[in-house]
Amino acid sequence: LGETSAKMLSMISARNRITTREMAAELKISSTAVEKHIKNLKQKGVVKRMGPDKGGYWKVLKKA
Repeated sequence: LGETSAKMLSMISARNRITTREMAAELKISSTAVEKHIKNLKQKGVVKRMGPDKGGYWKVLKKA
């Protein structure tokens, strides 16, 4: 994983209900960039979104 993806993974581990907007603000990158990294993490089987977009949470499936 890249540096940004690794930071996102640690954020998700610390706070599984974090939003993409909150991640973008903390990392000082665009929401679109966060979504791109999330897509990559999902494809690699590292994270999964549980529940609906609103009210759901992130689940870390494996440490990368």
